[in-house]
Amino acid sequence: MSIDKTSAQGVGGHQVVNPDAAHDAVTAVDPRLLVREQGIAGYLSEFKRKLHAGDLGSIPVVIGLIIIAVVFQSLNSEFLSAKNISDIAVTMVGTGTMAVGIIFVLLLGEIDLSVGSVSGVSGAIVAVMAVTHGMNEWLAVFVALASGAAIGALHGFFFAKIGAPAFAVTLAGLLFWLGFMLQLLGDQGTVNLDSEGAVGQLTTYFFSDIAAGYGLATAAVVVFFVTSFVGNRRREAVGVPSRPLSDVVLRTVLLAVIAFGAAFMFNQYKGLPLAFVLFLAILVITDFVLRRTAYGRKIFALGGSVEAARRAGINVAAVRISVFALSGFFAAVGGLFWASKIAAANQSAGTGDLLMNVIAAAVIGGTSLFGGRGRTWNALLGALVIVAIQYGLALEGIRTPVVYMITGGVLLATVVIDSVTRKTQKTAGRA
Repeated sequence: MSIDKTSAQGVGGHQVVNPDAAHDAVTAVDPRLLVREQGIAGYLSEFKRKLHAGDLGSIPVVIGLIIIAVVFQSLNSEFLSAKNISDIAVTMVGTGTMAVGIIFVLLLGEIDLSVGSVSGVSGAIVAVMAVTHGMNEWLAVFVALASGAAIGALHGFFFAKIGAPAFAVTLAGLLFWLGFMLQLLGDQGTVNLDSEGAVGQLTTYFFSDIAAGYGLATAAVVVFFVTSFVGNRRREAVGVPSRPLSDVVLRTVLLAVIAFGAAFMFNQYKGLPLAFVLFLAILVITDFVLRRTAYGRKIFALGGSVEAARRAGINVAAVRISVFALSGFFAAVGGLFWASKIAAANQSAGTGDLLMNVIAAAVIGGTSLFGGRGRTWNALLGALVIVAIQYGLALEGIRTPVVYMITGGVLLATVVIDSVTRKTQKTAGRA
């Protein structure tokens, strides 16, 4: 049988008899990849598909925040006042920063119960070294943060190398480091910090110039638009579906409304809080690490399937140890924010409901307890929900027991939604 000399070479070296037909053939493309090119209509259809598949994302928590704002504002007009919003923004930073570290651990499908005690140790180290022993405060801060990372790495070693369950290891860490903190503080039990020092000003310093708030908002909007626009250009250059310009503009406008609205409220009180700026910087950096680096992809891979990640050549033990080190580091950073909030390190630091609030912030924000799904921005949403509820109930004079019950109810509802979502995704073949 003769073959036309113009025939094309096929897969495996076989000849394609009709090259014209092969050239005109249309390659099947996943319709989900074309959503960005279909504009608003495409996103509406994609939104419906996600709802049917159980992929709710941050929708529940955003709706929850709107309900919280409407309910508490109707009960007390001070809830959305500039002072209350500023206080909420500063108070949520300690919990939110610690929740960032917990999110890294939850992405692996594990848990870290020691973060509360580690945060207390961090504050105690700074107070004892800088105040009691006269060490340079910045050096004391460095030692505290390094100690937090080292403690987390130690927990990760027992989990990753020895094979002990993370729950048991970090529970032991909770008790051990709590005792270590009490030992550091000694019989006095409380060491007051210099309110004008580096740690003291973490939660008390405000950029009073209105240009600071609006400048940060402008920078955020411009950077978002430029990165989105350039990213789309790169996608178009390689033939990958990209967002239409109208979609980028819409997202930029929504961000601008939120950013400039927040800046306006901050400027109505004391100005832009330093603590909130640092928290946003942490979120931006960690989000970039998770979504744009090979290390971040390894974390998600482990959360999806440890065995599959191992067969793909990922050093499972190293990633696990590093994740727990990050959890300890951010617990230490959060401990400094809490020490700054009360201008002291005392025996109650890191105890009480702090651990539960940190875990709740991560989960309520949208991070799955089962691993493999979440973003560090979930810490912002979750901490905002918890602190907003606390401040709203405080304005109404509601007692602490009721605050606990309501927070627990919100957490239970979030976990139920997460569980139902996973079952729906399995049914839809997406989990």
